[in-house]
Amino acid sequence: MVTPERLRAFFAPRSFALIGASDRSAFSRLVYGNLTAAGHADATHLVNRRSPEVHGRPAHRTCAAIGRPVDLAFVMVPAAAAPDAVRDAAAAGARGVLVLSSGYAETGAEGRRRQEELAGLAEELGVVLMGPNVLGFVNVAAGVPAMALADPPSGPGDVALISQSGASCGAMKDFAALAGVGLSHVITVGNEAMVTVGHLVDYLVDDPATKAIAVFMEAVRDPEVFAAAARRAARAGKALVILKAGRSALAARAAASHTGALVGDDRVIDAVFERLGVIRVDTIEDMLVTAGVAAHTGPLDRPGAGIVSISGGACDIIADLADGAGAHLPELAEGTVRRLAEVLPAYGAAHNPLDITGAAIMNPEIWRKAVAAVGDDPSVGVVVAVNSLPWREDDGPFYGQRFVDAIGAGMAESRAPALYLTQVTQPVGRRARAVLDAGGVAHAVPGLRLGVEAIARLARWSAHRAEDETALREHAAPAPRVALPEGDAFSEVDARALLEAAGIPVVPARHVRSAEEAGRAAAEFGGPVAMKIVSPDIAHKSDLGCVRLGVTAAEAAAVHDEIVAAAQSPAAKGARLDGVLVSPMRAEAPELLVGVTRDPDWGLLLAVALGGVLVEVLDDAVLSPLPVTPARARAMLTGLRGAAVLRGFRGAPAADLDRLAEVVAAVGRLAAALGPDLESLEINPLWVCGSRIEALDALVVRRTPHT
Repeated sequence: MVTPERLRAFFAPRSFALIGASDRSAFSRLVYGNLTAAGHADATHLVNRRSPEVHGRPAHRTCAAIGRPVDLAFVMVPAAAAPDAVRDAAAAGARGVLVLSSGYAETGAEGRRRQEELAGLAEELGVVLMGPNVLGFVNVAAGVPAMALADPPSGPGDVALISQSGASCGAMKDFAALAGVGLSHVITVGNEAMVTVGHLVDYLVDDPATKAIAVFMEAVRDPEVFAAAARRAARAGKALVILKAGRSALAARAAASHTGALVGDDRVIDAVFERLGVIRVDTIEDMLVTAGVAAHTGPLDRPGAGIVSISGGACDIIADLADGAGAHLPELAEGTVRRLAEVLPAYGAAHNPLDITGAAIMNPEIWRKAVAAVGDDPSVGVVVAVNSLPWREDDGPFYGQRFVDAIGAGMAESRAPALYLTQVTQPVGRRARAVLDAGGVAHAVPGLRLGVEAIARLARWSAHRAEDETALREHAAPAPRVALPEGDAFSEVDARALLEAAGIPVVPARHVRSAEEAGRAAAEFGGPVAMKIVSPDIAHKSDLGCVRLGVTAAEAAAVHDEIVAAAQSPAAKGARLDGVLVSPMRAEAPELLVGVTRDPDWGLLLAVALGGVLVEVLDDAVLSPLPVTPARARAMLTGLRGAAVLRGFRGAPAADLDRLAEVVAAVGRLAAALGPDLESLEINPLWVCGSRIEALDALVVRRTPHT
């Protein structure tokens, strides 16, 4: 079992063995060069069965021949020889192995078998195995660059970087250096045969050097471990920022060929990540900048951002960017406006974003007082100073140092955490960092778009993290179990009974078994009716002509016989029949699909979608894992692209969203109560006319043993 305790030992090795070390291997040269440059030359041992000398040093035939304990072994031999290498390392006392070689699950079924056997062997030997198809890791604070990548970071930071891709990891760590994002760890995981991203997140939550975690992943392996770790990270206030590939079919195929992983349905991933408190991004730049900001500020107490700039143009750009990103730029409080009035020139205006005008060039104190005042505003969760930094790496003095000094002084006085933001994307290099350090500025973000969007993500994460924890605590008690009826399939009558017992409103109906009963039922309703076959074997009744709408009382008897005849056609394949359901027609109004289905990785997921019978055409759906509270259900409804139709459209009454949210949440509770027996539960359509809400059709499917 992979535990944080075992990983703590794995990431703090004191001696190393390079199994398969070779002058011809780029991996071997890089690993050896990194370890020796970091001062581990005497503790780095080379193992090669055929060559007595590698990298200009004596090599050993086996790890056992080293004569000294080994903590971490690099396996750089072909896949067929890897098991013997792992045994050799374990015999020498190794607590961990990094399998750099490929030829495993990414190659197909035979490779997958080899990978499983290797992981099983490592578990049997009590060795933590990272990989295969991995490049290693850097524990920056511990000074351990156990990685086959050039230029490992050496200055410790507070963002841990995890990557399923080794080659992409090189670009990621390089951009982190350019953007001034300090790294506590750089970890590649490869095929995750034993150690998964979830295990690493779980370990890093307790790591005091790590304040945020950035992850590039192609698939979520071991969802249960990942979900538990992500929840721990959210509770600890450590943002988990993930760039997950696979939004497109092409990307999903590429990921599968890379590590043999299946990436999963992307809308499901979005829903699960949101519930788990994961910040999802689409680019390497956004991943690292967002994690860097989150590590610096921690969760925000308030969602508002206060912007202070000497450039009115920058204020205009930021306002537009904030509108597009959903960043909240609150109006400044009266007390803040009064403080600023004492600082700004007469022609200045105290707005957010705040243009402190060119007067600050002559009087840098305006910077200090403005940053402090905006940072103390009761609606501001983070204050942002927009200013320039040097980009040339020379040793001359920076003309704007006095402004940076004033900004840093204002940040020190601000109640809210503070960020320094440049107008354009530029390296935060050695000279820029020296300028910031001299001014007491802890963190800078290169570029307006990167900064504004990172702040917007962080604000949403902070608010969602607090609200979701509270809501889930309030609904933590498991729903009482409800038994499904006997049998392997259920008719609409069975589904209606379950809904009614759960307090979910359904359209009135009569279950009839003759043409005469159908006629009487239609007459009782006093208007046009809908008529449908009742059968546990016919899920899509319309496809067989087993649904008729707008039937009059005079037509009902004949229509009954026509529906039954259609259900007895060869196309129905001998479906079991149990009469006909008669219900009154409803006026035109918005229709929804509300359903719960079981995902093989994540369990029961609730979906709301606009369109009723047109749901597949409109493709407007929002998903969420269970449990779903009324507040979350309301957010799902307002999150639909076509949510405007629920607010009243062309004279139709506005939906009672609070009542509708209660109904949606009740569907989720019913599904949870049905428990592991349920495969899916669907209401389609759910008719919404103001406060009148009714399920017009329903389907329940039992989980079969193989699912």
